[in-house]
Amino acid sequence: MTTSVMKESTLSRGVRRISLETEEAPVSGLLLEPEDAPARAAVIAVHGGGVNAHYFDGQAHPQVSLLALGARLGFSVLAVDRPGYGRYADRFPLGQRLVDQAATLREALHDFRTRHDTGAGMFLLAHSYGGKLALTTAADDTAGDLLGLDISGMGHRYAVHPDQLADPHGKGRWERTWGGLGLYPPGTFQLSSTMVSPMPRNELTDAAAWPRLFDGVAGQIRIPVRLTFAEHEHWWRHDDQSLADLVSRLSGAPRVVVDRQPNAGHNISLGWAARSYHLRSIAFLEDCLAQREG
Repeated sequence: MTTSVMKESTLSRGVRRISLETEEAPVSGLLLEPEDAPARAAVIAVHGGGVNAHYFDGQAHPQVSLLALGARLGFSVLAVDRPGYGRYADRFPLGQRLVDQAATLREALHDFRTRHDTGAGMFLLAHSYGGKLALTTAADDTAGDLLGLDISGMGHRYAVHPDQLADPHGKGRWERTWGGLGLYPPGTFQLSSTMVSPMPRNELTDAAAWPRLFDGVAGQIRIPVRLTFAEHEHWWRHDDQSLADLVSRLSGAPRVVVDRQPNAGHNISLGWAARSYHLRSIAFLEDCLAQREG
């Protein structure tokens, strides 16, 4: 189901759908801005594979939505639909490779900056495959207005065989993606039709190549990075040795923080741990703002 036919009741109060112009095709998204004051900064939320922008506006519990929380704390929050997802999914029938997605995202964010208040700058908050896009985009931050990166559910070395990445019905896939029913509010899975979308073919190609692609972009990152791994994360290796190797490759970042989120599965932003995770993400944004202003 695409965003163009979803009911407005699937959105938090004040959230509106927007379209951003790019050279190839528009990009859709969900936006919530502060009500009573200019935005201190803009949080750009980038979803993972197989879901869309609604991932960041979960409706199963009032505490889950990143958009609602961020706006209450004074930030504009834009959840973008990556190419191949959302209202204009049919414009990108195969999706895009990561390098092309990064170019599309940069164009979309340029359009967003020209028409909306972004305060002190933009902060990329991304999940899973969206984290790959966020890193690829930040590796070529020519505009210089990215404040930082906050990524959950993404590492640099898989804990599964590459063949398992491309099989949507493979053994153990549901458990790796969700981590257990009890980690999510009742109703989460009944409401999932608003956010679940097929994963475009081009994404599957780059998913398998990510360990090599990561090594090509990691050293180019020049902004603070925070990485979060859920307690029940099964897609990625996140033992101490793997994390030390990951951090060492982000050698140009002025600060790299690695956190673990207890009582959470891979889809942190939809679970009971969502508010805790989102508050920690915004605290990291506060650190980035203080660093920029200092």
